[in-house]
Amino acid sequence: MTGWPTATGTFALGDLPLQSGAVMPGAQLRWKTHGTLAPARDNVVLYPTSYAARHPDIEWLIGPNGVLDPGRWFIVIPDMFGNGLSSSPSNNPDWPGLVTAWDNVHAQSRLLAEIWGIERLHAVYGWSMGAQQAYHWAALFPERVARAVVNCGSARTAIHNRVFLKGLMAVLEAAPEHRGDGRFAAEPAGALRAFGRIYAGWALSQDFYRADLHRTALGAPDLDTFLRTDWEERFARRPAADLYAQLCTWEAGDISRDPRYGGDLGRALGAITARVLLMPGETDLYFRVADNEAELPHLRDGVLRPIPSLWGHRAGNPSHNPADAAFLRETVRAVFE
Repeated sequence: MTGWPTATGTFALGDLPLQSGAVMPGAQLRWKTHGTLAPARDNVVLYPTSYAARHPDIEWLIGPNGVLDPGRWFIVIPDMFGNGLSSSPSNNPDWPGLVTAWDNVHAQSRLLAEIWGIERLHAVYGWSMGAQQAYHWAALFPERVARAVVNCGSARTAIHNRVFLKGLMAVLEAAPEHRGDGRFAAEPAGALRAFGRIYAGWALSQDFYRADLHRTALGAPDLDTFLRTDWEERFARRPAADLYAQLCTWEAGDISRDPRYGGDLGRALGAITARVLLMPGETDLYFRVADNEAELPHLRDGVLRPIPSLWGHRAGNPSHNPADAAFLRETVRAVFE
């Protein structure tokens, strides 16, 4: 139970045309809201999910003393395609292949308009793949977004980031259970174990492990236990086909993949009218500070506030890290005013 109103639902999109030209038959978006929509519909914060996450996984920062205050904001969490709640390979036998951030934000736009009559966002806040969606919102609907918080994300998936993703894809593709095109005859337990261990070396920095934080901050008795409980078992809870599909979405991230911009990233960034808060983690290994530094000169109203942390990519999702959570809360709340 929470001390504020919440609601959940599933929004039927019908047969959804995609950016690729394919169609997702019977597309659905699962969603959850926190707080109360103001009569003027001017207190809306959109909070998209991240890689392999479902809405319960990212609700920890919502609360009166959290990053997002449900007493003030109407917070809408749309579950990203491929996460197992919204349309995904695991629940849609006619999964169309590549589904992009562009597809997600256009579906989210329909959700907001058709369920609540929402046309404009006070802010869109996202971490990781949620940050990619936040950036897409700002670029694709510039007149509808007042603020965008890009927490450990980028406007275009960097080449080094793609190397990481292609390595994870190759692990899943090498599984005996893989039937091709990211579909599996059975869950590939061995491949998912390797997948989790590779991920653990990227999501947290070298400095995190050097400081022994997996034991002192997260309570693991030893490294092998940490890799098993925090990484192998985490990803084993998700169907491999869904994990693969979202890797494809992540790799394709690019706000300039739209007819208005024709692949010109500077032009897409320059079209954003929202105030953009760029919050990379100082030790993030795949969404680098350098990526946001390169984007900043193209933004009309951009602010760069790196998270001073050893926690790598997870500095932006500090559910077990009070210092980084306090930094997020103070920095985001200042931009939200």
